[in-house]
Amino acid sequence: MTNEPEKWSSIEDIAGHLKVHKDTVRNWIKQGEIPAHKVGRQYRFRISEVDEWIISGRSATIAN
Repeated sequence: MTNEPEKWSSIEDIAGHLKVHKDTVRNWIKQGEIPAHKVGRQYRFRISEVDEWIISGRSATIAN
């Protein structure tokens, strides 16, 4: 196991990880659903937080 901090991921990275369109991720951000951190004018994600969000079932409650 490594002591390196987890790297930040972009919207594009998360969209690819979840196999959804970037616009879907942006909509989730606007709805306050997906765990995201604003850094300047951009959003960054930790894959571990997004995976936990999926596992917890909170992602299944999003109304499209």
